[in-house]
Amino acid sequence: MQIQGHAALVTGGGSGLGEAVARELARQGAKVAVLDVNAANAERVAAEIGGKAFVADITDSASLTRALDGAEAAHGTARIVMNIAGIGTAKRVVAKDGSPAALEDFERVVRVNLIGTYNVVRLTAARIARLEPLEGGERGVMVMTASAAAYDGQVGQEAYSASKAGLVGMTLPLARDLAQHGVRVCTIAPGLFETPLMKQLPEAVQKSLAASIPFPPRLGKPSEFAELAAHIVTNAHLNGETIRLDGALRMAPR
Repeated sequence: MQIQGHAALVTGGGSGLGEAVARELARQGAKVAVLDVNAANAERVAAEIGGKAFVADITDSASLTRALDGAEAAHGTARIVMNIAGIGTAKRVVAKDGSPAALEDFERVVRVNLIGTYNVVRLTAARIARLEPLEGGERGVMVMTASAAAYDGQVGQEAYSASKAGLVGMTLPLARDLAQHGVRVCTIAPGLFETPLMKQLPEAVQKSLAASIPFPPRLGKPSEFAELAAHIVTNAHLNGETIRLDGALRMAPR
């Protein structure tokens, strides 16, 4: 499916990898709706790329539906859905004082990363299924964002790794389920990237992390993630697959 002229949704589009994806889709001619919980960030990115900004909490169906309705009114039903929104945390199961980890922390990460992504998928898929098919019977494309931590999570990443592994496990069933509607589903599992969160770390820590990547020995660029996301849209035979984008990194236990 070509990107030019089609409506696209990008969750988490106000910063980091989501912002890079929003910019790349707009560069290639998509009509982009930037969805984010941070209104200021969403509006900034949308203004700079000629898109539309919508505040949305992907775990809240009412909030998400309002954003989808607004995006549809502005651009028409989106055939391109980029699920980039997510959160991270690192907490040991047993703290230094011997207390158990708070269950609420685990639940929150899984709710945003896994359940929130599924919420976007189910609500957008129902809209895409009503569209007329394009050449070859295709109606739309969805991309989800996992992580290298889905495969080799580090100490304290139980919640984050579980949520991202859930997305990996959901990819093929979703692709099979939505095949009847002409919707492809793929997932990208990024390694260590130059995101705003990463840039908050001391420079020495960033350099150490970059050095752990076999090749190229540097942090990934958000533009590289965005290029892969866009390629998935245009490559009609990519479906049901999770692609690691990590420079051959295999994360150490800690």
